[in-house]
Amino acid sequence: MLRATIKSLLARKLRLVLTAMAVVLGVGFTAGTFVLTDTALASFDSLFGEAYSNIDVVVQAHQAFNPTEGGGPGGGGGQELNPVPESVLPKVQAVPGVRYAEGSVQSLAQIIDPATGKVISSGGAPTIGSSWSPNSSAFTLVEGTAPAGPHDVVIDAGTSTDHDLAVGRQIRVVTSTGPGEYTISGIVRFGSSNSLLGASFAIFDLPTAQRLFQREGVFDFIYVKGDGSVTPDQLAARIAGVLPNGYEAITGASAASQQQDQVNTGLGFLRTGLLVFGFVALFVGAFIIFNTFNIVVAQRSRELALFRALGARRRQVLTSVLVEAAVVGLVASIVGVGVGIVLAIGLKALVAAIGLKLPPTALVIASRTVIVSLILGTTITLLAAITPARRASKVAPLEALRETQIVTTGIRRRVMVGTIVTVAGVGVLAAGLFGGVSNAGLVVGLGAALTFVGVAMLSPLVARPISTVLGTPFRRTIAGKLGGENANRNPRRTASTAAALMIGLGLVTFVAVFAASLKSSVTEVLDETLRADLMLTAQQFAPFSPQLAKDLSSDQDFSTVSVLRQGAEAKVRSSTTFPVAVDPATVEDVASIDMDTGSIADLSQPDTVVVSRTEADSKGFVVGSTVPMEFARTGLQELKVVGTFEPNALLNDYGVSLDTYDANVAQQLDSIVFLKYAPGVDQAAARAKVEALVAQDYPSVQVNNQEETKRQYVQQVDQLFAIVYVLLILSVIISAFGIVNTLGLSIYERIRELGLLRAVGMSKRQVKRMVRVESVIIAVLGAILGLVVGVLFGWALQQALSDVGIDRLAIPVRQLVIMLIVAALIGVVAAIWPARRAAKLDILQAITYE
Repeated sequence: MLRATIKSLLARKLRLVLTAMAVVLGVGFTAGTFVLTDTALASFDSLFGEAYSNIDVVVQAHQAFNPTEGGGPGGGGGQELNPVPESVLPKVQAVPGVRYAEGSVQSLAQIIDPATGKVISSGGAPTIGSSWSPNSSAFTLVEGTAPAGPHDVVIDAGTSTDHDLAVGRQIRVVTSTGPGEYTISGIVRFGSSNSLLGASFAIFDLPTAQRLFQREGVFDFIYVKGDGSVTPDQLAARIAGVLPNGYEAITGASAASQQQDQVNTGLGFLRTGLLVFGFVALFVGAFIIFNTFNIVVAQRSRELALFRALGARRRQVLTSVLVEAAVVGLVASIVGVGVGIVLAIGLKALVAAIGLKLPPTALVIASRTVIVSLILGTTITLLAAITPARRASKVAPLEALRETQIVTTGIRRRVMVGTIVTVAGVGVLAAGLFGGVSNAGLVVGLGAALTFVGVAMLSPLVARPISTVLGTPFRRTIAGKLGGENANRNPRRTASTAAALMIGLGLVTFVAVFAASLKSSVTEVLDETLRADLMLTAQQFAPFSPQLAKDLSSDQDFSTVSVLRQGAEAKVRSSTTFPVAVDPATVEDVASIDMDTGSIADLSQPDTVVVSRTEADSKGFVVGSTVPMEFARTGLQELKVVGTFEPNALLNDYGVSLDTYDANVAQQLDSIVFLKYAPGVDQAAARAKVEALVAQDYPSVQVNNQEETKRQYVQQVDQLFAIVYVLLILSVIISAFGIVNTLGLSIYERIRELGLLRAVGMSKRQVKRMVRVESVIIAVLGAILGLVVGVLFGWALQQALSDVGIDRLAIPVRQLVIMLIVAALIGVVAAIWPARRAAKLDILQAITYE
């Protein structure tokens, strides 16, 4: 039986390749994700090791918790820590064992490209300002000199190369105190890399940086190098003894580890996101493998019956099919690992395109990547082949005597099992969306997978009637009629083939419906909430200097200038949140906030907060109760609830005053500035004046009215989901291979039938048309099922998020129609090779084929 199995595999190489292709793509994406993230982590470990190589101890304020963004040498992360007084530096320098100690400050600094007048920013990468540390800097000077005065700046080599900026060039840099003109005195690298994650660096001498970043008299960090007489741990303990309360001394190795952990967390999200798409690809591939082995078992029923007649036991037949599946899965997984290594290079380019430039380094191919990929691909192939293998083992010896195979459907059991799986999937999905369970993402994914499986099991019930309707337009020709009949002949096979495409297009539809609902809800909220005439926001909604609002506050053309700040991470109990800061005296002039209880004006009282109704209900907050909000800089703060409001996109869950925000967050930068025209002012002239101001001094800021603001938000949503669409296309491509595979195998099954059709006068063109019609019907059937399931998933997610502001369901009809057309085109393309193969069959050989 083993020899027969191996011979069967080698005799059908094409079938082996087509079956393996689905596994290759899924495993390739998974392996590529591991290779990409492992490579990135290794490079950052090396970079941060280099950055802290001259640092034995770091002095900093205690952190209540580690936010998602941290600080470090040149890292711009001091914004979430209390500053260290300059008076601490002499105490540290006097500690025995200290060779040198120097202070450092970091903040926001935006470099203006002289060629375009725009802020230099790579996607969402940060724009960092830092002080130059002569002894402990993470930067290596590769050209020019260090900054030596108030008009000097040093920039990173990545920014210099990408924007043709050389030593001696005059550039403008915008900091929290406003814009300024500086001369590039030097070019640096961060460790061995030209930059860090695509960030731009503007580095000043320490006094200049302290003035620009509003850190006069303080540091964000003190970096210490020992003289070698004691270990870094011993030196840290000595320094800790001279520090005032609220500050700590940690070793350079610990500081590097903190930086690495923060990068690991960020890349962990990237890895999880990419792995989701890899698992989707494998999930789609499992349907194709299942369908392929079902067809193969049906085609080999006489062969398997002969084995049984010759004495083979059911277990041997079962084992032979599973061995074939294992070989297919293993070979495909091995190839998939190789594809994944190549794919990692493409994923790195894709990540760079969205602004996350990873350091150049050799690819890291961990043994875990290879082992997990091989086990994953082989296991999924085996699981998909179990049911066909069991069916093969049940073939009776008498089947060898039959001229034709009898297809048993077991429709009653299929309906029962399919209904149970579908109901279970919907229940698990509902629990993940509405039940408040932990690991909701995993629960939702499991529910979606079960729902897809259940719908796939039930789809043969609707496959024949839908296929009949879809085939009606083609019945005018004999080839079209036969193509429709072929799709109807075996509804289980047709539905199973369509199921793979159903999953891919179902997920695309789900994303499209959710994105449309999000855009519709956001635009409605903006219509209902905004009262401002103009909104000033930076590119990609990055924070910008508060000096702009100060400049406009004295402008008589505007009756109201109101600021909104957001970005600092905080925790309420175990939940992470991002409180929004507003001016309680002016916010209601520019925005309509529907208060349930209390008043937004009461935020003028110190240490107060307003809470969204949904958040208040879930955590039991009422007016007068206390919210334990923990900030990374100041630790736990008890904020009194002075009001609850209906959820809106402006305040999110928690709103505080600017004073409360600034007292707990070190970096005070604006996210939005709202402007309201003064009565009787020339609005066009007033706007032109604002546009001229921002173009000259704040080029990252955009000036928009309400309609332009809505378009900006819609554009941001489209950009976000465009990446998801691109990655989901992989599953659609895999499902196209499934249609090719099914049609190709069905050609073998119908060789004699095709020969008879050719013998009675059917032309090659008609044969091709017949196969194309069948392929189009299968593809459109899968698309229809996918659209229905995707719309239901989109509706469910929209309902689950209705309490947080996504309260409008929008169905993108035009996109769905385009998807149907694309599905039909996929059917046409998938049929090209099987149709050509069918048309090339030798008539006499086909008639005599057994």
